[in-house]
Amino acid sequence: MIVATARDFRNWIDGAWREALGRQIERRNPGNGALVSRFRDSTAADVNVAVATAKTAFRTKWSGATGAERSAVLARAADAIRRRAGELAFFEMAESGKPARQARLEIERSSMLWDYAATQARSLTGDSFGQLGATYFAATIREPLGVAAIITPWNFPFLIISQKLPFALAAGCAAVVKPSELTSATTLLLGEILKQAGLPDGVVNIVAGSGATCGDLLLRHPGIDMISFTGSTKVGKHAMRVGADGMKKVSLELGGKNAQIVMADADLDSALDAALHGAFLNAGQSCNQGSRLLLQSSIAAAFTRKFVDHAAQLKVGDTQADGVLLGPIINKEQYEKIIQYIAIGQDEGATLMLGGTYREENGGRFIDPTVFAGVKPHMRIAREEIFGPIVSILEFDTLDEAISLANDSIYGLSAGIWTGNVSAAMTAVRSLNAGTVWINTYLDGPAELPFGGVGESGIGREVGKLGVEEFTDIKTVQIRSGGYSPRWIGSEIGRTDA
Repeated sequence: MIVATARDFRNWIDGAWREALGRQIERRNPGNGALVSRFRDSTAADVNVAVATAKTAFRTKWSGATGAERSAVLARAADAIRRRAGELAFFEMAESGKPARQARLEIERSSMLWDYAATQARSLTGDSFGQLGATYFAATIREPLGVAAIITPWNFPFLIISQKLPFALAAGCAAVVKPSELTSATTLLLGEILKQAGLPDGVVNIVAGSGATCGDLLLRHPGIDMISFTGSTKVGKHAMRVGADGMKKVSLELGGKNAQIVMADADLDSALDAALHGAFLNAGQSCNQGSRLLLQSSIAAAFTRKFVDHAAQLKVGDTQADGVLLGPIINKEQYEKIIQYIAIGQDEGATLMLGGTYREENGGRFIDPTVFAGVKPHMRIAREEIFGPIVSILEFDTLDEAISLANDSIYGLSAGIWTGNVSAAMTAVRSLNAGTVWINTYLDGPAELPFGGVGESGIGREVGKLGVEEFTDIKTVQIRSGGYSPRWIGSEIGRTDA
């Protein structure tokens, strides 16, 4: 990894750095307090310029580009990301506090998403209808929606923008991107990367700033044709309301309270490793966190002991130190929220098997892996998204009971089941209310597969073929040959009222 120094950033507008007009924002490493980046909060004037620039570039430079031309730009962007992976991984690690190895892997995975999107730029197709009569032919074509507002969170900043932006570009859209003010650096660096890749100036504009000002201005802007948002369910509902007021298309990837089901006949060693990874990756600050561990009663006690023993060995602290796997909590607000849930779990009568401990040291805030057993479905720690290193263990006797427990949630982002029984696995696939169901694995995500949730986990899909189609509208084309005979409207079956 390249060790970079603190850097001052500006907005990326029309292919160049441009200073925003708002207050200065500093971002410090949440693990040690070191200064990482500085930039200014974008104002209404800044957002107006960004949107106007994107609209012009969409119309004059990008929507008319061929699939081959768009594909070439995206492929070059993927290569440029790989060349600058060390720099990107440093800022990803420093702003979010995640382990350096994890940051590097996320950059590498992100480049693969750009690779895949490049293939899809040449693969957008519609349907043809050739059986409508000897002189009548029709087809559908997919057209880019226009300018997309893409708003991303702080927990996986470069990975999540890579689940959205290259697919929007493959579809022919322009974009105005707003990263979280907590982790803006890598997304801002993406502006330089796209210019190096040959993207026409103005097609992608990146504005930094707070969600309350810059983000809301972007959501409400009349020049925006689509909103693509990843973040909390609360803010996602706000984005949906704003989108409805402006008749914008809205795609949302929101919260989760995901269940991993472990059956007695499973490969328990593999299930244990996946349960630990799903629970504590990124210090539990993940929408896909496996925060509910559902164990079949006959193996629950033994599996819980092993889970607790292994979780206790996970090293917590500043991720620049050797061997640290769980980094800091992103900010004071989230830190205090997680601590409150630890107290809630104890007050509700759950058994604290591990952790519940936390500390502030050397400029960082840290919470140790925390495991509650004896959790009941009505408890808040089993129902509400915590976004921290807290796991709730629930027990079940039958598969039907496990599915019922897993589905007892307002969320439906993902779920997993570990079993050696094919019939049980297929029953779970059909019965679990989740956008993704993992069988004997967890947190896999090839670029070919769509991602998104149901219920309060969101609307729409990202990645894969559907990830490109999300940024398009369908146009129906109808052609008559051989002349047109006027008829009274509605006088013939098959014709519609005007």
